[in-house]
Amino acid sequence: MVLGDLTTLIRSKNAGAFWLTIDIMFDDAQKLDQVVESGAITTESMSRLFRVDPSDCKVIVSQPALAIKVSFPRPVPSGSWSDTDMVGGQQYAPLLTLPIEGSK
Repeated sequence: MVLGDLTTLIRSKNAGAFWLTIDIMFDDAQKLDQVVESGAITTESMSRLFRVDPSDCKVIVSQPALAIKVSFPRPVPSGSWSDTDMVGGQQYAPLLTLPIEGSK
């Protein structure tokens, strides 16, 4: 199974001009726990996937919100001449097909 099959919403957006944040939302605690326990979303795995330094990548699990937040610096500032996604709305795509070990 892949992450996109277990979530209700995965979205990305700017967190200011220099950071991106990705919200991974679930409709029940069991699915959230399954993803957390799989180890698929960690600071190390997200820093590799999005090619950022692990010390700059933040992963926050919120059980009450049934969500995981991943934040990291943008590769270029929002709106700069080399920016290909000014609002950061397309950056979540690699997570849709992220394999979740142990899922059925």
